[in-house]
Amino acid sequence: MTVSPAASAASVKAGLVAIAVLILDQVTKVIARQDVPIGSSREVTGFLDIVHVRNDGVAFSAFGGKPWIVVGLITIALIALLYYFATHADKPLVWLATGLLFGGAVGNILDRVRDGAVTDFIKFTSWPAFNVADIAINAGVVVLIIALLREDRSNGDRQST
Repeated sequence: MTVSPAASAASVKAGLVAIAVLILDQVTKVIARQDVPIGSSREVTGFLDIVHVRNDGVAFSAFGGKPWIVVGLITIALIALLYYFATHADKPLVWLATGLLFGGAVGNILDRVRDGAVTDFIKFTSWPAFNVADIAINAGVVVLIIALLREDRSNGDRQST
């Protein structure tokens, strides 16, 4: 099986994005853990605090206290992501979505392996705390949806001609 130059370039770009997300995520978590005692917060503005909380679940603490379910869900999601990327690497924006999603997932997995829970530190009023990995994961989902919609639209255009 040969890999096209476009797919090879997409793999490099996805890898660089994943590494950048992972580094930024881990560095900001170290700073938060060092500067804010666990369970406390520091006000930045009237609507934003820097906090130090631990989340042993997934989004919004779902499946907290059930590490095997969390690990299973993340593993399935990463396998599906990598399969999709391998079969669609030449599609626009798929490299970006993959890099964001993979880097964010690995950042949170590292926390789980090292600490048994994810460090969350960004807290907006009336919203659960989150971290850089969570931002990357959500941005990756949005980019992936955009890529899928663009692909559907271009497939529709081809079918109508």
